[in-house]
Amino acid sequence: MSSSKQQALFKTLIGSLALAGSLVASQAQAAATIIINNINAAGIGFNDTTPAAPVGGNPGTTLGAQRLFAFTYAANLWGATLTSNQPIIINAQFSALTCTATSATLGSAGATSVFRNFAGAPKTGTWYSYALANKIAGTYLGTLNAAQINANFNVNLGQSNCLAGSPFYLGVDGNHGSAVDFVAVLQHEMGHGLGFQTFTNGQTGAYLSGAPSIWDHFLMGTATGLLWKDMTAAQRAASSLSVDKLVWSGPMVNAAAPSVLRTGDAGVFISGSGAGTTAGLHAAGEASFGASLTTPRTGQVMPVLDGTALSLACSPITGTNATAIRGNIALVSRGVCGFTIKVKNAQDAGAIGVLVADNAAGAPAGLGGTDPSITIPAVRISQADGVALLSKLTTRSRTGSTVIATLGLFGTKMAGADSLGRVMMFAPNPYQSGSSVSHFDTTATRNLLMEPAINGDLTQSVIPPLDLTYILLQEIGW
Repeated sequence: MSSSKQQALFKTLIGSLALAGSLVASQAQAAATIIINNINAAGIGFNDTTPAAPVGGNPGTTLGAQRLFAFTYAANLWGATLTSNQPIIINAQFSALTCTATSATLGSAGATSVFRNFAGAPKTGTWYSYALANKIAGTYLGTLNAAQINANFNVNLGQSNCLAGSPFYLGVDGNHGSAVDFVAVLQHEMGHGLGFQTFTNGQTGAYLSGAPSIWDHFLMGTATGLLWKDMTAAQRAASSLSVDKLVWSGPMVNAAAPSVLRTGDAGVFISGSGAGTTAGLHAAGEASFGASLTTPRTGQVMPVLDGTALSLACSPITGTNATAIRGNIALVSRGVCGFTIKVKNAQDAGAIGVLVADNAAGAPAGLGGTDPSITIPAVRISQADGVALLSKLTTRSRTGSTVIATLGLFGTKMAGADSLGRVMMFAPNPYQSGSSVSHFDTTATRNLLMEPAINGDLTQSVIPPLDLTYILLQEIGW
């Protein structure tokens, strides 16, 4: 995902950390018991003694205490949802993860080990994540009380060089504003550790030690009509890049989808006497911020230019550009700064909507970010559509054009599902290591917990009608 996207990313991993010296920080008990091992050193991460005022239902008075409280709260949410007679042990720490001023890896998590052919395994010759295998087997596999999940979180989030101005919100009430809701991040990362991932290499298509994951029994490539478990390695590698042709075939998830996903896809309908060959409906990526597309927005399209090229709109829009977009729909380019910055600059200059033209070929994904002050709609369009639209705007006046755009929802397909109602999985081209395949697609609306990037409107529910995460986990064996 481009660094120009002011958004935070998740990554999945398979690894192991030694338990030596770890501390049992807290425990959440319900239908399943979740034990959190704090493996940070003194004064770091979960042990940070920096004073902090209680916030949003979190009573901690130091930064570390608040982080631990939020983790326990999120663990309780999962613990109340899951059923297992075996404890789920998580090694957790804060450390420095990948960052730029406009993007950041929020965290990474995954199973410490995988198991196959254990007693009670529903599928033979198939890998299951550690916690799921323990649940199915009804006994502790491997080393007794070894951690089943590793979780790591970005200690620098919110600093000037790490998603500047968007730190973790440590309250548990969901009132995160423009900050990143730590509870949602925790729920997401625990979801990966519980088994929301494949252990097959998406880039090469190679199985882990020659065996498919339980995930691969449900992952289908619609270009071939084959499940991943039945594909060749080359077919799986191609499927991981297929954009909108990777779906979840499981009947439970797809039966629940209509109660969660909205009907109608984001799109832009171009009309007007100047539209020429651009006339008609174009695919668009929906923004996670700003006005909803459920109420269509129509206006003339006007470009924001740097010379003759589309502007990145990363600075306040002034002069002739401001005159051009006032009362109109602004056309700007993706790149360099976050989407919320571009759209807010256009809004401040008087635009009633924004088209963000992609800077790379391919189908347009959504626009991520959070800014409650944005009240206009925005969508991302393809690079090809942006080039074509700009060519039709060369004869515009200073304040208007004869190219009209309507931003809205079109058709009867569910947002985040294919035409047959199968929920789509994330398969961008190029491949995004740690994100591709093991997430729901970013076109899902409502936004889902297990998309590859955090969205500001997530709730703390993992079940319908608010989410599909737990239904998928049930389908693989939970």
